[in-house]
Amino acid sequence: MKKLFIVFIFSFVSTLTFSQTYYFYISGRVINKETNLPMQGASVFAQNTTIGTSTDVDGKFMLQLPNGGYDLVVTFTGYITDSRRINTTDATDKNIVFELSQKEKEMATVSIVSTSEVKDGFAKYGNFFLENFIGKTDNSAFCKLLNPEVLKFYFSKKRNRLKVLATEPLMIENKALGYNIKYTLDSFTHAYDTEISLYTGYPLFEEMQAVDNVQQYKWDQARQKAYKGSILHFMRSIYKKELTEEGFEIQFLVTYVDREIEKDTAFKLKNVYSALNYTKDDSTEIVVIKPNQQKVAVIYSKEKPAAGFLNENRSASADYQFSILNFSKDVSIVIEQNGYYYEQNDIAISEYWTWDKVADQLPYNYVNWNF
Repeated sequence: MKKLFIVFIFSFVSTLTFSQTYYFYISGRVINKETNLPMQGASVFAQNTTIGTSTDVDGKFMLQLPNGGYDLVVTFTGYITDSRRINTTDATDKNIVFELSQKEKEMATVSIVSTSEVKDGFAKYGNFFLENFIGKTDNSAFCKLLNPEVLKFYFSKKRNRLKVLATEPLMIENKALGYNIKYTLDSFTHAYDTEISLYTGYPLFEEMQAVDNVQQYKWDQARQKAYKGSILHFMRSIYKKELTEEGFEIQFLVTYVDREIEKDTAFKLKNVYSALNYTKDDSTEIVVIKPNQQKVAVIYSKEKPAAGFLNENRSASADYQFSILNFSKDVSIVIEQNGYYYEQNDIAISEYWTWDKVADQLPYNYVNWNF
């Protein structure tokens, strides 16, 4: 059976924006919800970026962010992670307050109904988890999970499902792209009946220091290769109305039944942006799309699929990268200047884009100077 991986990404060079050098500041406080006391040392970061800080003795924080949209995430050991969507228009809000609640010991038990922890779980499921979380691309061979002991594996016989949780953020070393990643994992699940994997969490990137110019050049080249054809590249191309110029083609897929077998028919679009119902609000600098069809095929012609992907997907075209976006019914998607989009849970991703996992992710503040 062909495996399908669906990722909802809160589910990735430089700290400049991809198209301009304008910034905005966001500030606020983190307090204990039960006591209303300030929480010093809480981690505050824009998820999927290289930008983060810690709260001071008064629980206060301030971040400088490139224009665009982000999920602002707050973590503190022993407390429930909190997040809030922000963008450039929030720069005037100086009083953002996060109220963190302590984790209850029973929470893990409540959230994993009818499952049991697997003894020696990493020995049994560790490689499977790493392949479907970090990936199986060329870059994944240069990635290392530094603290596998924080992972907990649970298997439900009734649901035939594997669930993976982490007691602390995962520390990932990516020597292929030159990043250290602190990944606050919400959960990873794999349903064996459908062969569908799903993981959600909050990554914070930190750029490694290159030992010389040669290493930095290799990282820059690897990052550019990872960027080309990625969903980050795609969303930025939609935002700027440069899909064709950047090598993307969109087609609508319509499903029909032939002899009790579901099949898809592809339709080319005469006016892509009209078919996407593209609108831009100049006051907020956001783009809204609502495709006329739920199932959207995305073809990227400037890069061929990876050899590993073709080995596992014999029927896939070897000439271009083919991905599918399945939009929830009657919903609009908002795209920010930096390629951040939401609600991300309203789009299910399949085919080629699921091949690139954490090992090939870039932060939202990545700059592609050839863009």
